[in-house]
Amino acid sequence: MCDLSRLLKTVFFFSILIIFGINSAVCQNQKRIIQLSGIVLGPDSMSVVPGAHIYVPKAGRGTTTNRTGFFSMPVLVGDSVVISFVGYERQHYVVPKNANEYQTIIIEMIEDATFLKEITVMPFPTEEVFKEAVLAMNIPMDDNGIDKRNLNSELMALMLRTTPMDGAANYRYYMDQYPGSINDKFSARTNPFLNVFNWVNFIRQLKKDKKNK
Repeated sequence: MCDLSRLLKTVFFFSILIIFGINSAVCQNQKRIIQLSGIVLGPDSMSVVPGAHIYVPKAGRGTTTNRTGFFSMPVLVGDSVVISFVGYERQHYVVPKNANEYQTIIIEMIEDATFLKEITVMPFPTEEVFKEAVLAMNIPMDDNGIDKRNLNSELMALMLRTTPMDGAANYRYYMDQYPGSINDKFSARTNPFLNVFNWVNFIRQLKKDKKNK
């Protein structure tokens, strides 16, 4: 009986040691949670970068900056945070072990400029083939290099009716309509066909013209 009691005490003692050892290891491995906030700026340090991606690749979590370039997300001590945006080099930030519970940073992006070689786009494989195609067309032109068939009055009138407005014409149309839109903000635009007095005058004029005939 005495040996059994001593055995139970020994087992209990070792169980307590194992439990305390596991808890101590868990506490040591557990990382602090940090609320990381910041602003992502452009290369000039004056403009912000909205829509930039801030994420932790290993953890698979992240966020994006709002229209003012601000972001905020929870991270762990030791996390490697990546900041990326199209046209800029990727920036990296490692959360330090002594970081405060609320950590604030400012990230300045660097432009990632890629220069491509100049190319000439042509609808023909070589310049010689292009010249042969032009010569084969045999377009009748005068000394000024103008095809007189394109100056036909009927053709010009058709082009005038069917060709859409260019940028300048659209701008003029917009400027012509702008004063009317300003007036419509404060009063409704009247329709002359809905004016009863106009219809009365119109009917009277018809009767008058009928009598004169």
